[in-house]
Amino acid sequence: MLLYLALGALAFWLVLRTSAKTRLPRREWRFLTAAAAMVAFAGAAYAGLRSEWLPVIVLVMMGSWLTLSTRRPPTAAPPPARGASEGMSLAEARAILGVSADATAEEVKAAYTRLMRSVHPDKGGTAGLARQLNAARDRLLKP
Repeated sequence: MLLYLALGALAFWLVLRTSAKTRLPRREWRFLTAAAAMVAFAGAAYAGLRSEWLPVIVLVMMGSWLTLSTRRPPTAAPPPARGASEGMSLAEARAILGVSADATAEEVKAAYTRLMRSVHPDKGGTAGLARQLNAARDRLLKP
């Protein structure tokens, strides 16, 4: 049974790899890999019921490997855009920080600190929000 499963998986892989027209996007490959992992786990359960332990070990290992291969690799955060504060208008910067047009440098710093405490990536916020706050602060403090 294990030999037929391995030969079938190899034949399926070869057909998909050699076919020039069959270029599946990442999403479909992930779906097929997850389906193959479920089949491997089901085969392991069936072999376990028949007390065939070597196929159980092999199929569980194969299913685990397939399951881990469907995970998305971690994506690195894009580097901060240089010159983002130059593209931002004064009105946009004031709106982001929530300060008035006649705010002093201390008021801008206080608003920035207050908002950054809640949106910092280390506190559960996102890098994009922190980047916007930094750009708004830079735009208002360095006109």
